Amino acid sequence: MQAVIATFLLVLFAELGDKTQIAALSMAASGGKTLEVFLGASLALVAATLMAVFLGRWVSGKIRPEILKRVSALLFILTGLWLLLRACELV
Repeated sequence: MQAVIATFLLVLFAELGDKTQIAALSMAASGGKTLEVFLGASLALVAATLMAVFLGRWVSGKIRPEILKRVSALLFILTGLWLLLRACELV
């Protein structure tokens, strides 16, 4: 149960204010179909998460966890740097 709570909180805070939420907000505001937008966005998040979980399981069988963590951290840092450079109009 601890993994469920930790995953829920991690995803919840990671997703707050992201592009998906802004798109859902915009669709709900412009179309007035709140339930339909909620269901569509929820199903999309479930599908994306399902793909990530199965891909993660598959990759974990091919790559040692410590290497996977280092590569993931490096990609996260590089993405952040790239976004920062773009925001400063250096790229």
